[in-house]
Amino acid sequence: MPYHRYRPAHERVELPLAERAWPARRITQAPLWVPVDLRDGNQALAEPMDPARKRLMFDLMTRIGFKEIEVGYPSASRLDYDFVRELAAPGAVPDDVTVVVFTAARDDLIDRTFASIEGVPRAVVHLYTATAPTWRDVVLGQDRQELRGTILRAASRMARLAEGRPVRFEFSPEVFNLTEPDYVLEVCNALTALWDAAPDRPVIHNLPATVEIATPNVYADQIEYMHRHLDRRDAVILSVHPHNDRGTGVACTELAVLAGAQRVEGCLFGNGERTGNVDLATLALNLYAQGVDPMIDFSDIDGVRRVVEHCNRLPVPERHPYVGDLVHTAFSGTHQDAISKGLAHHAKRAAELGVPPEQAPWDVPYLPIDPADVGRDYQAVIRVNSQSGKGGIAYLLRTRYGLELPRRLQIDFSAVVQRATDDTGAEVTAEELWRLFHVTYVTPGERFQPGTWRVEEDTPGVHAFTADLPSGRPLHGTGDGPLAAVAAALAAGGTPVDVLTQVEQPPAPERDGSAIAYVEARVDGATYWGAGLAATPAEASARALLAAAARAETHSTA
Repeated sequence: MPYHRYRPAHERVELPLAERAWPARRITQAPLWVPVDLRDGNQALAEPMDPARKRLMFDLMTRIGFKEIEVGYPSASRLDYDFVRELAAPGAVPDDVTVVVFTAARDDLIDRTFASIEGVPRAVVHLYTATAPTWRDVVLGQDRQELRGTILRAASRMARLAEGRPVRFEFSPEVFNLTEPDYVLEVCNALTALWDAAPDRPVIHNLPATVEIATPNVYADQIEYMHRHLDRRDAVILSVHPHNDRGTGVACTELAVLAGAQRVEGCLFGNGERTGNVDLATLALNLYAQGVDPMIDFSDIDGVRRVVEHCNRLPVPERHPYVGDLVHTAFSGTHQDAISKGLAHHAKRAAELGVPPEQAPWDVPYLPIDPADVGRDYQAVIRVNSQSGKGGIAYLLRTRYGLELPRRLQIDFSAVVQRATDDTGAEVTAEELWRLFHVTYVTPGERFQPGTWRVEEDTPGVHAFTADLPSGRPLHGTGDGPLAAVAAALAAGGTPVDVLTQVEQPPAPERDGSAIAYVEARVDGATYWGAGLAATPAEASARALLAAAARAETHSTA
């Protein structure tokens, strides 16, 4: 590949910062999140949103807590203009939300932008101009001073149009990360002065990584340089707008916040031009996973995803951080075992602390956050395929059907599941696991149909078992318990058994009110498991032993 055609970042843009403070900092509070799905994200869609989808997306954003929302580019299309006018209607925008509108540095576009926000209770007018050398030379045909003059003339017009109106200003030097730092600083400081920024009326300087060109530390250095040198720093909100061309948009943003950024523009789940804008949901939940309030409510993340997918007409990938269908799911046997043990430990710790599980500190292997916090069901955490082990299988049967399988039965059944999944290559659901378990361990004992057998305590301490085999031959035995009576009957019928393990569970609604029992028995030197379902644990144990014996018989004749 002709790698020699491309230049590294340090040959394309000056990186003036020699000392940096951001590596030693920590993020302790969320920045101001500003979704641009309705503008930057929308213009990246093959089929832009219609008015109904725009309104649905806007209402979602306000509902989950965004306080500043870029709603469109009203001078670029009639659809965007009409949507902004819709938001000017009384009560259309919540009292604590500010809308942002986007415009290029051209008089007619600025005028139409201000016309669109007439009557909007609070607005930010966002002026943008590309400033990087390649854009100046190839696209705009202006040198540094000419472009500076263009930007200041546009900003002056905005200031005149905004007089007496509830409007603040934002400026984006597009392709900031490929622009000379001294030039960006010169232009931004000039705008801060022209717009007379003050702490109670701050100016937003938004510094986009329009096209990612370097490792995230480079962007952090560029942001820290601006953070240190901007005039009237207490009257400036330093904002960032990263894209994801190198796949490191989230890292760029997090390092930029460490470097002094106070505001972040991006899209829900990362829609946008090329590889997308930075993903605000991932950023917010990354903070949440560190114990920092993200200030956005993703407690119903699947509901948020459904709206975004509908509005964008784009699916969210199954492995997308936090929201993908499979991100909280383990197929690997070792992962499943660790998660299952971790969830059990979490429940025990919550009980010891005397708090509900959802309030207990979270520390479960492989799960950086509790799936329940984002509205996910634990049933989706562990799923079984040919890569799975006994822990995952046991977890699904326990959570769905209340089965507490003894460890050796887990091992035995995992081999059965492995053979089944190797044959199909497909995932196995909890329902399919139950059917496979039933066929393997329960069904063999059902050759003794109800009504043909009984276990009774004829005299105190002495139980009697009687049944008819399918051939019509009777079985009969007595013992000091139901299981001993069944074992005696089997021995009398020519099948001596030695009960090694007996585990009973009481009736449960997950099993239609049935009790269940598991019995491990040695027959002719080999061990076999059986399971039984019945109204009482004792009867279930009797059925389980009959199932184990039947499995041994089937094996010996196979």
